[in-house]
Amino acid sequence: MLQDVTYLDHAGTTLYSKSLMDNFSKEMMSNLLGNPHSASTSSQLSTRRIENVRLRVLRLFNADPDDFDVVFLANATAGIKLVADAFREHPGGFRYGYHKDAHTSLVGVREVAKRGSKCFDSDGMVEDWLDNVIDDQCNGIKGEEICLFAYPAQSNMNGHRLPLDWCGRIRALNQQSGHCVYSLLDAAALVSTCPLDLSDISRAPDFTVLSFYKIFGFPDLGALIVRKASGGILQRRKYFGGGTVEMVTCLKESWHIRKVYTLHEQLEDGTLPIHNIIALDSAMSVHERLFGTLQQISAHTSFLATWLYEGLKSLQHSNGASVCHIYEDANSSYKSSSSQGATIALNVRDSRGAWVSITEVEKLAAIKHIHLRSGGLCNPGGIASSLGLSPWEMRRNFSAGQRCGNENDAVGGKPTGMLRLSLGAMSTLKDVRTFLDFVNEFFVEHGEVAQQLPMQAPISTNFYVETLMVYPIKSCGGWRIPLDVSWEIKPEGLAWDREWCLVHQGSRTALSQKRYPKMALLRPSIDVEAGVMRIRYAEASPPSCPFEISIPLSHDPSVYRNDDAASCTSRVCGDAIKAQVYSSTLVTNFFTSILGVPCYLTRFSPQGSGLSARHAKAHLQKQQAMSGKKESIQSDFRDKERPFTTPILLSNESPILIISRSSLNRLNEIIKARSPAGKAASAQVFRANIIIAEDPASPPGIEQPYVEDSWQSMMVHSHDFPSRTSQGKITVIDILGPCRRCQMVCVDQGTGETNEEPFITLAKTRRVDGKVYFGMHAGIAGREGSVRVGDKVLGMTRGDVSEMEE
Repeated sequence: MLQDVTYLDHAGTTLYSKSLMDNFSKEMMSNLLGNPHSASTSSQLSTRRIENVRLRVLRLFNADPDDFDVVFLANATAGIKLVADAFREHPGGFRYGYHKDAHTSLVGVREVAKRGSKCFDSDGMVEDWLDNVIDDQCNGIKGEEICLFAYPAQSNMNGHRLPLDWCGRIRALNQQSGHCVYSLLDAAALVSTCPLDLSDISRAPDFTVLSFYKIFGFPDLGALIVRKASGGILQRRKYFGGGTVEMVTCLKESWHIRKVYTLHEQLEDGTLPIHNIIALDSAMSVHERLFGTLQQISAHTSFLATWLYEGLKSLQHSNGASVCHIYEDANSSYKSSSSQGATIALNVRDSRGAWVSITEVEKLAAIKHIHLRSGGLCNPGGIASSLGLSPWEMRRNFSAGQRCGNENDAVGGKPTGMLRLSLGAMSTLKDVRTFLDFVNEFFVEHGEVAQQLPMQAPISTNFYVETLMVYPIKSCGGWRIPLDVSWEIKPEGLAWDREWCLVHQGSRTALSQKRYPKMALLRPSIDVEAGVMRIRYAEASPPSCPFEISIPLSHDPSVYRNDDAASCTSRVCGDAIKAQVYSSTLVTNFFTSILGVPCYLTRFSPQGSGLSARHAKAHLQKQQAMSGKKESIQSDFRDKERPFTTPILLSNESPILIISRSSLNRLNEIIKARSPAGKAASAQVFRANIIIAEDPASPPGIEQPYVEDSWQSMMVHSHDFPSRTSQGKITVIDILGPCRRCQMVCVDQGTGETNEEPFITLAKTRRVDGKVYFGMHAGIAGREGSVRVGDKVLGMTRGDVSEMEE
């Protein structure tokens, strides 16, 4: 499973071992485990095993069972919510303080703090509060007023380890001043690679939350460790679940009596996840046998983190500029495991200091089988502080389309997220070297020309339409338009192009080849005379599937579902749309059986409005053309906010996509030059609608790869090649901007297999401002037009257009 994989996301979840799964499987096959709420032999076995594991968890953290109790929950977030819900029930509410490095789940507690909340923006601010007791939010709280202070033992963003003695100091201040401040420690990030010692009851947190999958990889289970002396506040919650009460009345009277013997009995609602808890027992045993103690793991990961940190810091471009900007806390040092965990947060810069898109880094990492984390990292305070993002900037970014997980990773000259590398018990020096080599290969500029873009004025050359393709079903195979057919172009693109899509029956999200490469083997074809679209599967279909299915091209209402699901609200490239769902069970089963994922075939109407209207992305400004100079490219892309209303159907960004055969030839020459074994790219992987080529009768030696980068528009003429002053009938196609590429171009459209090329070579030769480009987005200039294979093409630069206008 992990062969040739470099896993650097242990802060998300670490990896589970085969030994653990074998051990757990043996446990399940050897024991009969019943519901602990029963009295049978199997139930009593479950109860005994659970209590043994509970004790073992306490011992893992040197917590005396006389002073602490363990509440099993889904994860650390569930523990935080349980504490927040209990505090919310306190008469008059509570005040809340939290550190800026808090995970999103800790930040969310502020919404239920009726008496207000405060974010401490640094360790120093917390220290000042503890030293002087002058904080406005918690000062003077006595009697029935309470305050909760929460912070992470380790930042899940950059690995900064915060002082663990704050909890003990808060308790001491309570005793001196009469305050009633409780401490909540999020230990999830810390304990994944570091021990937590709760042996000193006077210094221990009141509440500690953690997630076991961050330590062991499996099971998906969390815990809340409660200091028993502080547990009374949790008993204020009103809700009760099964297993937490001794008696309940419902008829005539409404009252209940809670269990009082242990805290966990009062707080563990319903039946416990028995098998997960048994798996935790196996996990602790196997983990210690394989990796030793948490102290040993801490020393191992600290060594690797220091090696990785120093390697990244040393990387420089040929002009001496640093490649990696690492986000370090002022109070941390990678030479000290007490202040820094095995996590590195960074962004990459080019030789001019411009930020490299984290999306592009992650795309390349995925191709190289490197697993890392990118984005906001569920740490809003740490991200905003490290990136210098003010609230007004974040509101602006949101208005500009930035969302969690999308590709708007730089707005206004600032990154909106970062990359995170995190190490674990099973990380090795090979993992560190692999990532350092990866950055050196793709992002360190060694002085050679990094762009294959035209530096001189383009030569007038005859072009023609070599191939026309439509992709009726989004992300499925393409259909080559016959040579002798003139094909209609609409404002939304070529007729029948990307009008259908497959939608997951559960999430209602459009399926993509990036996740389901076998979609490339679904081959639609358009039969205009018969009025149908036929779909075949390029390989042997499952026994239950027909060889071919047909879909009417007309908008026949009888083929759509007429129930409440007839209009399916789905998401395509971040846009909410309404599409019609096909009612045929045969159609649904055909796609579901082949892809192995429950999905519907849906159709998106080009006459839609509201949720049924989509437009070309705002960053595709008219008359944006790539240039040989980065400065020119930057200026062309500066105006990101210009309104844009070119309609599209289900294409990602624009109505039409164009590539040049000359550009493809140059790309393949470079692929072969870099490695004779490199796999040449076919035109199909770029999923272009129009492939243009230079006239074979043109003189040799004047082929112009990437000349289309300089075009503002192109004129398509179906007869003689037009001169600049000809009045013949033409179709004018506007060039909207370059096409940003992702790793989907690595899916072989003939086999559905994934390769490294051509994205690897594109990343080295066609990357501008951290983004990889190949081909041009386009749209028809008028309301309608047509194109056929063999049509002559004249590319128009800005100078050409100005000349014609004069």
